[in-house]
Amino acid sequence: MKTINADIAIIGGGPAGLAAAIQANKSGISHDRILIIERNEFLGGILQQCIHDGFGILLFNKLLTGPEYAQIFVDDVRKREIKYMLGSTVTSIKKVNGGFSLEVCSKKFGIMNIMSKSIIFSTGCRERTRGQILIPGTRPAGIYTAGCVQNLVNLKGILPGKNIVILGSGDIGLIMARRLTLEGVNVEAVIEIMPYSSGLPRNIVQCLRDYNIPLYLKHTVVEIRGKKKLEEVVISRVDDNFRPIEGTERILPCDTLVLSVGLIPENELLRGLNIALDPYTNGPIVDENLQTSIKGIFSCGNCLHVHDLVDYVTLEGKLAGKNAAEYVLGKIKEKKKIKVRKGSGLRYVLPHFISGKKDISLSTRVLEPGREKKIIVKSKNRILKEIFKRKVNPAEMIRFELRKENLEDVSGEIVVSLENSSL
Repeated sequence: MKTINADIAIIGGGPAGLAAAIQANKSGISHDRILIIERNEFLGGILQQCIHDGFGILLFNKLLTGPEYAQIFVDDVRKREIKYMLGSTVTSIKKVNGGFSLEVCSKKFGIMNIMSKSIIFSTGCRERTRGQILIPGTRPAGIYTAGCVQNLVNLKGILPGKNIVILGSGDIGLIMARRLTLEGVNVEAVIEIMPYSSGLPRNIVQCLRDYNIPLYLKHTVVEIRGKKKLEEVVISRVDDNFRPIEGTERILPCDTLVLSVGLIPENELLRGLNIALDPYTNGPIVDENLQTSIKGIFSCGNCLHVHDLVDYVTLEGKLAGKNAAEYVLGKIKEKKKIKVRKGSGLRYVLPHFISGKKDISLSTRVLEPGREKKIIVKSKNRILKEIFKRKVNPAEMIRFELRKENLEDVSGEIVVSLENSSL
């Protein structure tokens, strides 16, 4: 079995992994001691099939398509001569003396062993399928996830059908509603079980309202009908407990059902290592360095928590790359840990632990839409920071800075909560 030695092995060559590799190199790790392992036949990850614009607003102050955004980092990786393996999948990881042993199945090299001092997980996420949301009915052809349809249309030039219903108002589903309409497909409707859309407000406007595509809130698909090919779906209004309301059923004829019903971080390899996971994000519990409960293993991007903007994914990748490099170089020291706990109104807060010794960026999401709110950071009864928000939305991740000066006398834990604002 061929063995390759590295200082940092990066699993996933999407925006987080590329940014991590570049930053690790900038932070003192030689280009030939960094290895990106990517299961696809290209670098850039999901961005390569996202041909719409809207990427790069924060980092580059301009609108880029997904491939344009990815190419900036792919070019930098190649310019720095950072090593990468395509068509390669990590099948297992073991903790060994001096680091980690990764078994890799490579299309080009066969079964390989990678010995690395540190690992960065940037594996992204996958989509929920019909089986995971338990839609009853027959099993005809014509049922796809939104990402699969995006791949078929944008990379392969294949239209999945002519009359389409989209279940779930996630961003990919909204974007594909517009994309399919532009290709001449009839999008019957977008169905959302929640009383609000799970996509960004700008996508609701630009992808649905601008094209007169109906959005049914508090509805879901209750039955799929068809033999060999999908013929129609039955939708129904739901109550406050998300149970279908009898008598509100409606039939929508269609030949394709597209599912945009959520993303699941890809962390099966982490589970095999018994790394502590956050039940709210389905990603690992990390400290301010993005280091997991196992020293030397870092996580960033959508496998840590699902992001709304790729710019934030890139910033996290940079942070993971910098800290993994410092770990390899012996610069990360144990410091006091302050637990960061989510309070009322929030789904989660990251990172889970901070040292209080440096400025830190915190990320969070709210549980439901609202107006005139404020985020409050408290240590016991002491308010460390207040951030006013005119409106909040679960689809939009909130990031804010916490200065080290505010944390000098803090110990134990801090609590981040969402409260009504009197402003």
